[in-house]
Parts: sequence; structure tokens; C-alpha cells
Amino acid sequence: MNTLVPGATELADWHAAPVEDLVAYIVKRFHERHREQLPELIRLARKVEHVHATDPACPAGLADTLEGLQQALESHMLKEEQVLFPMLLKGMGALARGPVAVMRFEHTGQDQALAQIHDLTYGLTLPDRACNTWQGLYSGLKNFTEDLSQHIHLENEVLFLKGSNAAKGVENARV
Repeated sequence: MNTLVPGATELADWHAAPVEDLVAYIVKRFHERHREQLPELIRLARKVEHVHATDPACPAGLADTLEGLQQALESHMLKEEQVLFPMLLKGMGALARGPVAVMRFEHTGQDQALAQIHDLTYGLTLPDRACNTWQGLYSGLKNFTEDLSQHIHLENEVLFLKGSNAAKGVENARV
């Protein structure tokens, strides 16, 4: 379950927006941003894990978790950009049910990765002795995890429903 979601006004705005605008927003606001965030977070996590390996609060395994998430997320976003989003933009919501089910399933995996990040970082709680790199890592992780949670929520609760409803409107217009 997502712990962070867009504000009610943001959701209301997107419920009223055309699918085209929502897809463009998701790609620009989330896909591009995740592609920028993750390499730097992985670099910082590796550095913190190396320098603070003996510290009990060190988030051991965080860099590997982030790398796994990066690989899964990149594959996921490409499937959306190359398959699902074009289908939704063409009003093919009924045919997109399979890809939507796959994306929802993958979102569950992403939620699990967010929970693992939360566990490894003790809820993004820094020890008093945290260096600037460690502080920067957790600050970046806070932004990333909030972004990913909002991204997942916006797709699951707005785009996928909106895409299906748009397809019904297209199908009804053909009858």
C-alpha cells in the first residue's frame, strides 16, 4: 500500500485532465526524474556503505536494493512508454487490460522495494554522527520515495481508470 499520495487537489485536477496531458506529465515529472535520481542515489549509497560499513546504523544492502529497483523501474517505464501509454492514447483501454494488470503487479513490487528502503534506513532516520554524504543520501531518498509513491498512485488511481473510461467512451461512440 502506498504511504504517500498526491494531494487531493492534485488528484482532482488529474481526474479532470485529458489522458494525453496525464501521460505527458507522468513521463516528464516522474519517468525522467527517476532516471536522474537513481544513479546518484546508488553512488551515494555505495559511498556511505563503504565508509560506514562498521556503523550499526549503516544501511547495508541499500545500494544493491536501489540497483535492483533501478533495473526493474527502467524496464517498467519502457513498457509503459512503448506499449501501454500509446494504447491508452489511442483509446484502446479495453485492449490495455493485460498491460495494465502487469503494470499494477509491478507497482506492487515497487512498493515492496520502497518498504525495503524504509527498513534498511530505519525510516530514513539519520544517526547523529551522519556525514554530509549520508545526509544527502537520505534527503535524496526522501524525495525519490515520495516521487515514486506519487507516481504509482497517480497511475493506479487515475491514469489506468481514466484510460479504461476513455476506451468505453470510444467504444460507445462506435455503437
